[in-house]
Amino acid sequence: MIATDRIVPRICLGLATGLLLAAAQPAYAQTADMSFFVTSVGIGNGGNLGGLAGADNYCQTLAQAAGAGGKTWHAYLSTQAADGKPAVNARDRIGKGPWRNAKGVVIAKDVAELHSANAINKKTALTEKGEVVNGYGDTPNRHDMLTGSQPDGTAFAGTDDRTCRNWTSSIQGAAMLGHSDINGPASNPTAKSWNAAHPSRGPDGGCSQNDLKSTGGAGLFYCFAVN
Repeated sequence: MIATDRIVPRICLGLATGLLLAAAQPAYAQTADMSFFVTSVGIGNGGNLGGLAGADNYCQTLAQAAGAGGKTWHAYLSTQAADGKPAVNARDRIGKGPWRNAKGVVIAKDVAELHSANAINKKTALTEKGEVVNGYGDTPNRHDMLTGSQPDGTAFAGTDDRTCRNWTSSIQGAAMLGHSDINGPASNPTAKSWNAAHPSRGPDGGCSQNDLKSTGGAGLFYCFAVN
């Protein structure tokens, strides 16, 4: 005789497992299609990201962990002309678009739209895990994004540091920051800029981890898939 009291629990367990797997698959598929995210955590060394190469590698590592490592990822960062090397524009190193967040929402169809009427805001500037980043009014505020860029995505000219010495300094210097939630104090006319809200500052010189935290940041930055 078949023991039905043993079969029924096994069937229920199998159905439950199948439902859990089915529920997980769409989320993974969306993440695999992701082509834009905010780093969920910073490197932790202030404005010293190991240069552009270090920042790009960090984007790639986070994307890989999230299931989107099949793409090539670059950090949205500019560098300034120095030591005989030309400036690098953030807008020129992130591919052509379109770019989607971890939920599949298109934040911009191309470079021109990204630097004009993009869809970046607190609800769409998600991490690689699909999480919302704390913004203005939250505790702690983490909306400051390292960019080193002007509103049009180009590098700054002149001698004033806006890239923490091309992302190699964790003490002296300054970095231009954007607001991922496009929000901030009304007294700041550029508070709604996603990529050029204000430069970093602080008692350690402007580029330490504590300096970045003091104005509402955590050393986070944007990552874009170039392909």
